[in-house]
Amino acid sequence: MVFAPHYAACVERVVASATTLRLSRAVESEAVASVAAGDRFELLDLLGDDAWGVLRAQGESSGLVGYLDATLLAEPAQ
Repeated sequence: MVFAPHYAACVERVVASATTLRLSRAVESEAVASVAAGDRFELLDLLGDDAWGVLRAQGESSGLVGYLDATLLAEPAQ
């Protein structure tokens, strides 16, 4: 059983500039993946200048969870 007092609904965002998805908030933490401009990011939480969520890279159906610089996220085009 998993105790989860609340769930967060993701907020769709698009990565505006190439960056790295990190394992933890620390800038020097392990890189999980390279992120290309235009990749989708399902934002789950903002912690200071860090965004935590699920990367949905172009052409990929599954996602990787990690942190990236929140200032690099933009609203998706309508």
